Amino acid sequence: MLLGLIVIILVSVIWMMSGKWITDGQKPTADGSNAYAIILGAKVNGEVPSLSLRYRLETAIAYAEKYPDVMFILSGGQGPDEDISEAEAMRRYLTDHGVDEERLLMESESTSTYENIRNSKKLMPEGINEITIITSDYHLARARFIAKNLDLQSDALPAKTPSSVKAKQHIRERLAIIKTKLVGK
Repeated sequence: MLLGLIVIILVSVIWMMSGKWITDGQKPTADGSNAYAIILGAKVNGEVPSLSLRYRLETAIAYAEKYPDVMFILSGGQGPDEDISEAEAMRRYLTDHGVDEERLLMESESTSTYENIRNSKKLMPEGINEITIITSDYHLARARFIAKNLDLQSDALPAKTPSSVKAKQHIRERLAIIKTKLVGK
């Protein structure tokens, strides 16, 4: 009985902490001071960005308009049910919406958030260690934690999460952030 109560309390505390980590991951908000912004990929339906990815891209477009000197790294590989890489889908969407292709760098090999950030870091000039991360609001804490483990300082640009996947993604992300805190990836 006592062991069960301890487990319930421990799980509850970890659950609440993970929620705080997710909220804290959205601060500080990006202010255009970093030369590079990484847009983390999400599902592509054939060749069309999913709603989650479109929200990330719309956030990036507004940022690109406000800060015309920022370069964007489009990071995301190609899943087995995707006809093109997430990076290519992002490139098409951004250029179709007026972002100059010369501002876009492609990272199309990654299959995880850790690989997104590690591979994107390789595309930046030597000595650059400050980035802006653009991803869904719930995803920023884990992405920024991974960036920190890869010696990158980051600020955040949260994109909204589609209401149709919000509950599922928040539960999944809480578990993923706990795993990341434990193993570093």
